[in-house]
Amino acid sequence: MTHGVPISDAVSLALHSVAYLAAQDGQASVQDISKRLAVSENHLSKVLQQLSRSGLVRSTRGPQGGFCMARKCESLTLLDVYEAIEGPVRDHKCLMRKKTCGKKPCILGDTMETMWDIFRKHLKSTRVADIAGIYRREAGA
Repeated sequence: MTHGVPISDAVSLALHSVAYLAAQDGQASVQDISKRLAVSENHLSKVLQQLSRSGLVRSTRGPQGGFCMARKCESLTLLDVYEAIEGPVRDHKCLMRKKTCGKKPCILGDTMETMWDIFRKHLKSTRVADIAGIYRREAGA
């Protein structure tokens, strides 16, 4: 059963990774990012490759390689990051996998629709530059 707005581990990693990368002056390695986020290098690497294929981050191979932002953080929204991993945000108006109430009104009214609308609007209106400060402050910048 889907409860509320699902944010997968991959989306969470993607959001935190771009915030971290946006706060860096240059690039960061998968090892640096995974250490900071306390996550698996393998899982993180797959997420970063998806972000790279979507054109949100750029990768450099080799011993001095790593990842950096491919787009300006001021023009990149959290919705861009979410959709690079999960695809378009779709409303899930029912908590049940299969509608059980037929054509009767939802027992929650328009709560689910409202929640998805708020979620989409928040992702669309929040820029990566807005959240990068979390990691800048941490580094003492």
